[in-house]
Amino acid sequence: MLRSSLRRGLSAALPLFVAAACQAQPSSAPSPARNGAPASAATARRAFAMFADSLLEDRLFRSANWGVLVVDPTTGDTLYSRNAGKLFMPASNQKLLTGATALAQLGADYRYTTRLLGASAPVEGVLTGDLVVDAAGDPTWSDSLSGGDVLVPMRAFADSLAARGVREVSGRLIRGGDHFPDSTLGYGWAWDDLDYSYSAPVDELFFNEGYARVTVYGGATAGAPVTLRTSPSRAVPQVGAVSVITADTGRSRVQWVGDVRGTRPMLTLTGSVRPRDSVTVEVALRDPAGAWLDAFQEVLRERGIAVRGGVESKLVADTTGLSVLATRQSPPLRAVLARFEKPSQNQLGELLFKTLGREKTGVGTADSGRVVVERQLLAWGADSAGFAVRDGSGLSRHDYITPETIVRVLDAMRRHPDFAVFYESLPIAGVDGTIERRMRGTPAQGNLRAKTGTLDKARALSGYVTTADGRMLLVSMLANNHVAPNREVERVQDAIVVWLASTRFPR
Repeated sequence: MLRSSLRRGLSAALPLFVAAACQAQPSSAPSPARNGAPASAATARRAFAMFADSLLEDRLFRSANWGVLVVDPTTGDTLYSRNAGKLFMPASNQKLLTGATALAQLGADYRYTTRLLGASAPVEGVLTGDLVVDAAGDPTWSDSLSGGDVLVPMRAFADSLAARGVREVSGRLIRGGDHFPDSTLGYGWAWDDLDYSYSAPVDELFFNEGYARVTVYGGATAGAPVTLRTSPSRAVPQVGAVSVITADTGRSRVQWVGDVRGTRPMLTLTGSVRPRDSVTVEVALRDPAGAWLDAFQEVLRERGIAVRGGVESKLVADTTGLSVLATRQSPPLRAVLARFEKPSQNQLGELLFKTLGREKTGVGTADSGRVVVERQLLAWGADSAGFAVRDGSGLSRHDYITPETIVRVLDAMRRHPDFAVFYESLPIAGVDGTIERRMRGTPAQGNLRAKTGTLDKARALSGYVTTADGRMLLVSMLANNHVAPNREVERVQDAIVVWLASTRFPR
């Protein structure tokens, strides 16, 4: 009965689906009580288990693997378990591990420091030699963490230099301090994703979460020339050939291609834009440090500071003996976590991953970050066979986690002094983040705090949900290898969460 109604319900709106599914239980399944307590805790658990089993065993998912674990951390009771000790590709549920470890190891008030260095103090407005930017992976040089304009803190940085009387740099603008000496890309990332902003490379000097925007504006009439604007900086990226026309047929569409042979590819734009319309495309920045330096040189010019030697991505690994000209501290980790978890920002995960390695082992590599995360998981009681950590974002298809491990992390953070920071950083069902549009109009809206995970053939949802009688439950649901549409997987996950949020589970 439930399976046939499930197929009908999965194509309907979620609240209707949940209601129909609850009413369509087999006659032997007790109904959950929403306005009053069920006859017993055993009855409530049995009703929930039958409901969850009926959803997860539907033929839509006959080729899929499901891992589900629901735990009451206060009593230690397991309310539901299916393949909870098996490994699954977590996608962005990996960010739960990275964020929790960063909070536990670095603290909510941890800040990054970026320094401007020179060989000597300026004389009569001239800084002799190179201007060196020594950064340590600060992820907050971005529009999202700078009040909407990353150039604002860059201008403040330039103002600090101008306040010391600097009007000219005789040498180059370069970077210093090899804090992240390994690859700028994560282990196991898909090569055909690398032009997309979510797969942008990372380095210790990092600009605007690894991407820039190019907006193409159509002319006033068909055939009129188009105009371009790059943001947040006019200097990034560099645009070469433009084959975009103003046309009053079809919809506006612009594509870009970059020369993969260079670290700073010259873009070629093609497509068409309707009159007085505009199209914005995101461009992954292949050279994150070079992009930062290009944008900062633009800001220096605005402030009347000339860099005679131009910009070079050359790295000065040893900055010993250089004088500190200006220092900037980032917003605290507590602010970074919300930007990391809610929109599921991959590059912040990789920067935190390498930062953990640098701060706790002295080596800012992904391998060192992996060691720190794995040690923390073991300290929290996770089984050593319950995880395989390869990056900080979950973009790698070589990450594997069990639902048991995720629940261990959720429980450890529940007991951590900075739990409020972690909890508030997670997306809220029906309100914000990656579950903003899910579970609206249900008891889970404004209730569930959970991280999603999204890769091809992988969907995850793990976090905290509060029942109708005020019990906070830990939930982890991982689905792999499904051929059913992703929306069907997500609706089953949502239905399970809504049931939990609607039900009383007496102790």
